[in-house]
Amino acid sequence: MRAMSISPSLRRSVVPVSDPAQSGCPESQRREPRRIFTRRGGFTLLEVMIAMAIMTIALIAVYQSQSQSVSMASDSRFLTTASLLAQSRMAEIDADTRKAIAADTNGDFGEAFPDYRWQMEVGNVEEIQLLKRITLTVTNSRMTKRNTYRLTLYKVVLP
Repeated sequence: MRAMSISPSLRRSVVPVSDPAQSGCPESQRREPRRIFTRRGGFTLLEVMIAMAIMTIALIAVYQSQSQSVSMASDSRFLTTASLLAQSRMAEIDADTRKAIAADTNGDFGEAFPDYRWQMEVGNVEEIQLLKRITLTVTNSRMTKRNTYRLTLYKVVLP
């Protein structure tokens, strides 16, 4: 092994201590080379910081995934409940169309579903005079986004 200095003319060869034949010193005078930096058990600050950065990125991804999962569960719960309520109300309208069209155009679903309200709009279809378009809109008052579900029924109403 050779150690190099700045000036090429001052090179000298270094003999490893483990080779007693080439050292030229008696064994009693040979010393083990001192280590300036010794490696102790544990992690360096850089290793800990890199590990924490990786862990932070992983935790952010998990948090976003969990947040998205909760949002999707809330949306699916609303869509399921609103579609069932709309179908139920539309079945009542379909059973007795004349009374339903003349009756209320909005209301709620009672104490069982206090956050849900419905609104009915009845319109004529221009191409066919006897055909009515009945649109039922169900709204959840607690939700701020995507809180509306619409169901449309086309019904023949005889005069």
